[in-house]
Amino acid sequence: MSAHLRSALPKNSLSWAFLVLMSILGLVVAPTAAQAATPARSAPPIAAAAEQALARAATTASLAGTAGQTLASAPASTRLAGKQPLVRRTAAAASLSPAARLAVQGARIVAAAGAQRGKPYRRGAQGPRAFDCSGLSGYAYRAVHIRLPRTANAQYHAAHPISRSAARPGDLVFWVSGRHAYHVAVYAGAGRVWHAPKPGDRVRLAAIWSPGQVRFGRIGA
Repeated sequence: MSAHLRSALPKNSLSWAFLVLMSILGLVVAPTAAQAATPARSAPPIAAAAEQALARAATTASLAGTAGQTLASAPASTRLAGKQPLVRRTAAAASLSPAARLAVQGARIVAAAGAQRGKPYRRGAQGPRAFDCSGLSGYAYRAVHIRLPRTANAQYHAAHPISRSAARPGDLVFWVSGRHAYHVAVYAGAGRVWHAPKPGDRVRLAAIWSPGQVRFGRIGA
């Protein structure tokens, strides 16, 4: 051992023992401190990633909430844009009272009969080129998906009797002798009917004649 090294060593056993003890502690503590320092050095990236994830989640939740509020506050016409025709039809049907629905049905029956104006009368004909009286009424009712019996008399007995004052467009008007109906027409309102009169004539609108022989009837409600 050199003189310089001997001069650097402690001069007594107590100092030597302290130096040895500190060296041992340094060997034990240093790795532990190094290991503890490693997570500390890696912590910032982990924390940053966590903060970014939280930020993304918060942004997504915010956007979802905003979208939900926007949708909830939007007009129904906007939210149901793809279903507007169906919604309008459903809403319109639901908004009509039973009386209004029957009035619409009656108007369709009258329109179907009137659309045959000028077509010739032919016995037994049910359209669309020619009609007899019950053929015309049956054709008009098929426009609203109602099938009537074939003849005027059968339609008369199938209909519910109503008074003239209660009659509405679309009801049936019968000319009756005894208990037999020999002619039928579609009531157009205001004392007029659409009918196919007789051979040689054509479908036309006419005023009700022979009121003493006339009976009014309604199919269904």
